[in-house]
Amino acid sequence: MGTIYAIANQKGGVGKTTTAVNVAACIAEAGYPTLLVDIDAQANATVGLGHPKDRQPNVYGVLSGEASAFDAIVPTTIENLSLLPSHPDLAGASMELPRQAGSEGRLRDALVGIRERFAYTILDCPPSLGPLTVNALVAADRVIVPVQTEYFALEGLAGLLDTLALIQRELNPRLAVAGMLLTMHDGRTRLARDVEREVREHFPALVFDTVIPRNVRISEAPSYGRPVIHHDPHCAGADAYFELAKEVAARG
Repeated sequence: MGTIYAIANQKGGVGKTTTAVNVAACIAEAGYPTLLVDIDAQANATVGLGHPKDRQPNVYGVLSGEASAFDAIVPTTIENLSLLPSHPDLAGASMELPRQAGSEGRLRDALVGIRERFAYTILDCPPSLGPLTVNALVAADRVIVPVQTEYFALEGLAGLLDTLALIQRELNPRLAVAGMLLTMHDGRTRLARDVEREVREHFPALVFDTVIPRNVRISEAPSYGRPVIHHDPHCAGADAYFELAKEVAARG
């Protein structure tokens, strides 16, 4: 049975989608069948892999019960990497899901049978701790938390960890924190170095050794509909995501 990772943080702009797309691509590049599930209504992961955000069927149909995950999954241009695309209509799911009994387990139930086809499934979460992110955390085995190395990096982390503990206790006892990932790091600045030190001091066992640098190639890649490892495989950003993928695999 494959392993499901959620990429989650309620703060926006910390590199969740970039991490989800590039980790999934690196794992697929290593030869493992991989599925990326885009559960953010912005559909950035979907577009970042070269698919339109209005594709049918999609994850909204899966969560609403109108489509099966088997039918919604599409191939990408990257060998071994498949996509369950998002759609702007997913924004409405945050209102609809809480009205339905057992709604927090919709994604988990949809992936039953699917996860056996993939060694890794990566869930790209929206920037909130709402119903969609809860669905992802209930479905996941492990969660990766991207943390931007800027002033407010620690703000909200305690709340996120409390939410994870609640979900572990009430809904998904197998959920574990795979690690915290420092992103958008500019080692030339004192601020970035100070934030890295502080995060590592607060969470010494959780922070990945790999640090994702602030890199223009990472920012450019989505406009070409591909991950940075295909846009510029020799840039610092690509190297970092390859190293992260190895570290994720090593941690199990």
